[in-house]
Amino acid sequence: MNANAGAYAGLDRFAARARVVEDLAAQGYLVGTKDYTIALAKCDRSGTIVEPRLSTQWFVKIAPLAQRAIEVVEKDYIRFTPENYGQIYLNWMRNIHDWCISRQLWWGHRIPAWYCTNQDCKEVVVAREAPTACAKCGGKLEQETDVLDTWFSSGLLPFTTLGWPEATRDLDVFYPNSLMITGFDILFFWVARMIMLGCWFMMAPHKPQGNSATKTTEDALRASVPFREVYIHALVRDADRQKMSKTKGNVLDPIEVIGKYGTDATRFTLAAMAAPGTDIAFSESRTAGYRNFANKIWNAARFMFMNLDRIDPTLRPADTSVGPGLHPGVAGFQAGTLEDRWILSRFNRAAKDVHDSLQGYRFDEAATRIYDFFWGEFCDWYLELIKPRLNFEEGASPDAARVACANLVNLFEASLRLLHPVMPFITEEIWHAIYDGKPPLKSIALASYPSAEEKQIDLAAETEMAILQDLIVSVRNVRAELKIEPKVKVPIEVFAHQPEIRAMLEHNLSAVLLDRPANVEKIVFVENSLVNVPGARSTSRFDVHAVYEKKIDVAVERERLTKELEKIEKEQANGQRQLSNEQFLAKAPAKVVEGLKTRAEELTLLRDKALAQLNELKDGGTT
Repeated sequence: MNANAGAYAGLDRFAARARVVEDLAAQGYLVGTKDYTIALAKCDRSGTIVEPRLSTQWFVKIAPLAQRAIEVVEKDYIRFTPENYGQIYLNWMRNIHDWCISRQLWWGHRIPAWYCTNQDCKEVVVAREAPTACAKCGGKLEQETDVLDTWFSSGLLPFTTLGWPEATRDLDVFYPNSLMITGFDILFFWVARMIMLGCWFMMAPHKPQGNSATKTTEDALRASVPFREVYIHALVRDADRQKMSKTKGNVLDPIEVIGKYGTDATRFTLAAMAAPGTDIAFSESRTAGYRNFANKIWNAARFMFMNLDRIDPTLRPADTSVGPGLHPGVAGFQAGTLEDRWILSRFNRAAKDVHDSLQGYRFDEAATRIYDFFWGEFCDWYLELIKPRLNFEEGASPDAARVACANLVNLFEASLRLLHPVMPFITEEIWHAIYDGKPPLKSIALASYPSAEEKQIDLAAETEMAILQDLIVSVRNVRAELKIEPKVKVPIEVFAHQPEIRAMLEHNLSAVLLDRPANVEKIVFVENSLVNVPGARSTSRFDVHAVYEKKIDVAVERERLTKELEKIEKEQANGQRQLSNEQFLAKAPAKVVEGLKTRAEELTLLRDKALAQLNELKDGGTT
């Protein structure tokens, strides 16, 4: 209890309460005692009761600092990602109160204030250098025992670590920084403090005059910011989006997760789920899936090394001039076949998408794009399509096998560099193995990062390959629905809607393309549509039918077609709603609108085909 407690001054609060009751009883004023249940604030660490007590504190007048900090954000000298945090920051700064910077802690920077011990003087001195005596009476001084708020000290970090207040080379070269990455929970505690203090102390008269003297006040304000951009990342929560708490028992130990699934899988999970503006609901099931992705990468590498040892162990990536910066496309890739031209074009598109996503801090989109390319396009399609070319023992040309193997090595090495930021350990290991332990650089992290090479993007190859993929998938679906044994090869009939599509299919649909992916015996092109043939599959470009005698369950087929028709009509309605929305049409990019219109035409054709097939089916079985 302090001096205001009179006779009870100096007593512990609980002892003082007991003494008050005793004194009231002794003086005859006590009517009785009664227990009350009230809410008590308790310290999380010590478990003791927390009660407020007014005391003298040190404050910083915040308005002048806040004004500059508001101005630099309004003028885009500092940009926030996601953008909504910029408005949150401004709303807080415009309603900010003076800042209490004193803390009653044992450790920290003591406030630079000294009190005169002379009771008749009581002078307070605040100075940069510790004074030796009171300037007013010459008496002895004692320094304030309170320490600075942690966030005050931390707010000084961007420039004090570079030599401020001296005009050092580090301060001249490295201030301001480019990017600040942090969580939204310390946006006001730390980010705002660094901006306020940086914009104050790195402008005249506080800024030391080095070699980079600014010309105007506006230039000085622009150069005073501690960083140019602020990226607010998500917080990691549990799978139910609850904040992790030891009390709730839902805390995930990252070391345990890494030990179970691997560091690369854990990193990839966090990157793939880091959508701006939302927290990460960490799920071990997702991490298990990305561990499988790492296994997929490793198995693809084993496939590459197996063929490399068999065909030409001396083959190495063609691009030996790797270094810092960006490197366009895939060097040394000879795109002679359709699948080669397609995968080269898809890689460059993936590199462009990843580059754009990283520039916009969309790490989730970058990770997902890499995943889709490496697993869905490179492993699932390209590796399967080039296997016949690699097996020269089975009739393939040795020269063609060597070209295919060289392409595989060059593409795999470029894909590793694309993947490296999110899965650094497995990519580092495989990259060194590609160079047989003698890479041109110490680490893949020092190699140039892939970027798009416009000359290697082939829209025609992508379009043709998309049609072939649709055909292969359609044949696989037909085989699955007819329950054809995997080892049984069947002929297929194909009707192309346009002559140019038929010409393209005849040119590219070789046994190499369809033998392994779809297990097709032969291809027969027909002159009439197959839309009315039971069991046929139709797209906007072709109809395909497997020549296989089997009883078809008409009821099941009608149910399948009905569901397909409902799906088409639902997509049609959504597309029509967008195309009839004037606001959407005014804001959407022209490419998006054109794509919706093209898709609408395709859906109309598919709907007509599905209706025709439904009308053709009769009661009973059909062979």
